[in-house]
Amino acid sequence: MSTIEKLKWRYATKKFDTNKVLSSEKLQILKEAFNLTATSFGLQTISLVVVGDKGQREPLVAHAYGQKQVLEASHLLVICIQDNIQDHDVNDYYKNIEDIRETPSEILEPYRKSLMDMMQKMTVEERRQWSKNQAYIALGNLMTVCAIEEIDATPMEGFIPDKLDESLKLKALGLKSVLLLPVGYRAEDDMFSSFKKVRKPIEETVIEL
Repeated sequence: MSTIEKLKWRYATKKFDTNKVLSSEKLQILKEAFNLTATSFGLQTISLVVVGDKGQREPLVAHAYGQKQVLEASHLLVICIQDNIQDHDVNDYYKNIEDIRETPSEILEPYRKSLMDMMQKMTVEERRQWSKNQAYIALGNLMTVCAIEEIDATPMEGFIPDKLDESLKLKALGLKSVLLLPVGYRAEDDMFSSFKKVRKPIEETVIEL
């Protein structure tokens, strides 16, 4: 299939085949795709929690308003943000640039200071919202990669973050869940897989100037 054909093949899977599990190779592709997602300044204040164990996932169904895909999928991907961005996150980021690219610290210092100043002027809630914006970029990236790799997925905002965080003990990791993405393979009897996509004409959504 071409890229567009694969994007047309993709849909929000309503029912997964519980007997099919992603291979370690496919799962690794999703992990690397997440890590390669573009983020503002490249700061990466988001994390991906991969939940494969169904025992851990079973109580999460209630926190997702009964959406069974959370349990029936091969794996549940939880996109999280840092509870708060700290000074050391900025310092560590520029140290990483210095090490990987062998860029002298004196060249990076003005940029480090500028980003540090920007973060320090934000409230904690503003930093969280800034990170949430990056989380949505990651979700879109993962959904596209899933389509290319012919992995089925269901993007979800409909869940109770505090309850899920408590169940997965995310607070101890300094994380807050913001988005869910169950991934796996569609069930043969999921009638939604054959539904035609409903979209506006491209002339209405794409404006050429």
